[in-house]
Amino acid sequence: MVKSKSKPAKRGMTMASKNAISGYLFIAPFIIGFIAFMAYPLYQTVRMVFSNVWLEPAYHTFGWEWTGLENLDWILNVDPDFRWAMTEEIMGMLFLVPAVLVFSLFVAVLLNRKFLGRGVVRAVFFLPVILASGVLVGIETNNSLLNMVATEIQEQNALRANVTGVIEDMFVNVSGDAPIGDFIQYVLDIINQIYAIAMASGIQILIFLAGLQTINPSIYEAASIEGATGWENFWKITFPMISPMILVVVVYSVIDFMVRTDGEVIEMVTTSISSFNEFGQGSAMAMVYFAVIAAILGIIGFIISRLVYYYD
Repeated sequence: MVKSKSKPAKRGMTMASKNAISGYLFIAPFIIGFIAFMAYPLYQTVRMVFSNVWLEPAYHTFGWEWTGLENLDWILNVDPDFRWAMTEEIMGMLFLVPAVLVFSLFVAVLLNRKFLGRGVVRAVFFLPVILASGVLVGIETNNSLLNMVATEIQEQNALRANVTGVIEDMFVNVSGDAPIGDFIQYVLDIINQIYAIAMASGIQILIFLAGLQTINPSIYEAASIEGATGWENFWKITFPMISPMILVVVVYSVIDFMVRTDGEVIEMVTTSISSFNEFGQGSAMAMVYFAVIAAILGIIGFIISRLVYYYD
């Protein structure tokens, strides 16, 4: 009697494989777009870093002359403005990103609660993202009334008529000539910059909201039965479970701040290329700035990823 061989059972894809395929499908449009539209310009930029480039109007093309590290040496050792501008950008990022992180997390926790008109309030906090769009920024820039208002605000701030002026004077009067502590001064500076912080927090609030809504409510119910307070729920449940979103928010905030169009370094790169036709030096500034941003993101990712809590 011949025994029939049983067919091996088909093994389905694991959840990790399905998630990986979904992730690749989501980033596929970016990868295709990068290869189609950005890979060659990036190659040309790297080539310009090591070359002296000039326009050839008669042939509608560029002239190239290999110069090695001359452009890099000039921006790092000769030009004093580039290093100063890059340092200012890094210091501004170190000041603003923690404030944006705390503000967006605080607002997201509030907006995740159930209350009347929650959808309207969420829309209000997302308005800065819409107002920061290119069309509205152009309208705001060309609006004489808004320019007059902005000028008046700057003049009033120059006269110390700001939100924290009275508070700061109060600290000075109480402590005499003693300087205000660094932490207090940092908090006061954040209050003065609350408009910029709110304008830069729209996407971050949405990211935190998405993370908060993935937390199972039964976890909070079990903790409440055990007698946990709201403070304990936040630090023992909410904060660990949205820690992956903290890494995403920090990375996004750093990139968003460092590559904004009105940044010192970005303006220097634009002016060097478009106004002075210094293609080599402008490309060198852009690539060095890109390398600095990549190094900062690598350090931040290495530190925060060790503190992130992943759960199934």
